[in-house]
Amino acid sequence: MEVDMTQYPQWQPAVQAALNEFDEKELQQKVFDAEEAIVTRLQDIDGSTDHHAERAAIEAASRALLFLKEQKLQYPLLKNEPKQTT
Repeated sequence: MEVDMTQYPQWQPAVQAALNEFDEKELQQKVFDAEEAIVTRLQDIDGSTDHHAERAAIEAASRALLFLKEQKLQYPLLKNEPKQTT
């Protein structure tokens, strides 16, 4: 399935730029830029009951960026730690 990068122009181009980057130094900045664009967009749509498809696309993009950070930039793996109850 091909993704229409104009569907969510506020953040998708930044994510695509990170996914297409091979230079490690450039990649770190592009991942940061993509995450910043996603956070800004989430703030814009906060409180809205619409945007379900966009939120799903953001979740998928965030997973892709996390994969880049772990595999290409050697960030430590994030593990789901059980919540402690008191």
